[in-house]
Amino acid sequence: MDKLRVGTGEWVVVCDGAKALVFENAGDAKFPNLKTREVYEQENPKTSEAGTDAPGRSVNSTGSARSTMEQTDWHDEAEKAFLGQLASRLNAAVEAGESKAIVVVAAPRALGVLRQSFSAGVKDVIKAEIGKDYVKMPVHQIEKLLLGAP
Repeated sequence: MDKLRVGTGEWVVVCDGAKALVFENAGDAKFPNLKTREVYEQENPKTSEAGTDAPGRSVNSTGSARSTMEQTDWHDEAEKAFLGQLASRLNAAVEAGESKAIVVVAAPRALGVLRQSFSAGVKDVIKAEIGKDYVKMPVHQIEKLLLGAP
């Protein structure tokens, strides 16, 4: 990957389906210095822990056949809700002028969910989208991988 250039005051958002880190570059494009601006986390239990009952069954209107309904994936639903809230926060930040450029680094699946929730304003200021899961890495390693910082 080519070295990404993030200017002073630009944001780098690193997230997955349960945690998001919003950084602001306190340095410049040549010597980046990502500072944590906001952190969001949610408890996201497994579907087996969140679901309370077996999937339902439906009865066909003709005949005596029954079919099982698919069980709701509560874990997936919680991830989508979390990412929707993050997208709303970024939409509000761009609208309020808090950031003029954003780099989004997210697990590929999370990136897909975020894209659907971003406003046109956020889509206009996204400088790069990177489908990687860096959320559990220390900040200095994220800087090094993304920006080529020493």
